[in-house]
Amino acid sequence: MLAACIVVTVLTCLVGLTWILRHVLINRECTRGFTLESDYPGPPDDPPKISVVVAAKDEEVCISQCVSTMLDQDYPNFEIIVCNDRSEDRTAAIVERIAAEDSRVRLVNIEHLPDGWCGKNNAMQVGIASARGRWICMIDADCRQTSDRTLSVAMQYARQTGADLLSVLPRLEMRGFWENVIQPVCSGVMMIWFNPAKVNNPQKPNAYANGAFMMMRRETYDAIGTHEAVRDQVNEDMHMAARVKQLGLKLRVVRTEGLYVVRMYTSLRQILRGWARIFFGTFGTFKRLTVSFLVMAAMGLLPYTAAAVGFSSAGGSNGVLWLVCGWAGLAATAAQLTVIFRYYRLLGVSGLLTWTYPLGCGMTLMVLISSMTKLLPGSAVVWKNTTYAKTNKR
Repeated sequence: MLAACIVVTVLTCLVGLTWILRHVLINRECTRGFTLESDYPGPPDDPPKISVVVAAKDEEVCISQCVSTMLDQDYPNFEIIVCNDRSEDRTAAIVERIAAEDSRVRLVNIEHLPDGWCGKNNAMQVGIASARGRWICMIDADCRQTSDRTLSVAMQYARQTGADLLSVLPRLEMRGFWENVIQPVCSGVMMIWFNPAKVNNPQKPNAYANGAFMMMRRETYDAIGTHEAVRDQVNEDMHMAARVKQLGLKLRVVRTEGLYVVRMYTSLRQILRGWARIFFGTFGTFKRLTVSFLVMAAMGLLPYTAAAVGFSSAGGSNGVLWLVCGWAGLAATAAQLTVIFRYYRLLGVSGLLTWTYPLGCGMTLMVLISSMTKLLPGSAVVWKNTTYAKTNKR
């Protein structure tokens, strides 16, 4: 018991120190971090044509807002290509109606999914083949522009930074309880692995992009092998970003405020399945998923465990050491919750939801376990009513 007490106390102190260091990172982000907003200059004086391409499968609920808010952009030179990927609802009819009223919109219907392809990747490949723009802007069907300057400021920023691939990170729209509890924690896991500062550093191998909004030079798209090179990857955005860096091209990600929002999922079932797919497609190995699980368990839940066990054991043998363990857990908990409060404020989540962080950690651990099961023999990924055999090239 003495050894266990010492081990738990030391680990808890290390966790608490890590949380304190994250205060430093948040301070740095608040003072030095850049956020792309609608008042950024743009468009450039010679605006190149942008082809906005969106893959849509059974998206009748959101496709109208996606297309119409993009049509409201003040950028003077763009087209929208909607790739209707075997939808069984009114997606095609909605887009046809919009296209009849605005010639900048084109509908591409996809009736067949070739063997070895993920649906979105095939849809994008077909749609981009007919694109006329010098830049390709790939967005998701659940994106809703909240500014009419998204394209203008994104293009200006891409040109000024020399980006070959620019990913403008979304502001998540989270309405329900479980959305607010789980999604900030899952997003935090991604940010730990893919720190934007490292992603934007050409000397670092870290590569990340969010498929909600990726703007890419046409030459870059061809150089990385188009969607053909990632045809069987469920997280094609991450793999395309990795290929950009591997070729020595410039990858850039940027936080945004007031440009566009994405509501990823609307139910607990969708959240759990969706993030399991994201983690599986992003990490892809038992090793990385296991490391993520252990780090999440230690950082998220160990402070509470140490405090509970330490104080409850303080009356027995080695009571003083267990009391130290309890206070270490309490201090680490305080450090954690103050960091989470500030992190949630950066994400636009109410600080009142800070208390839900342990619950979010527990649910995220379940998601990571679900991701691991997808690596078992005979497993498959099911998304948008399509079953994909697992791929693991790493």
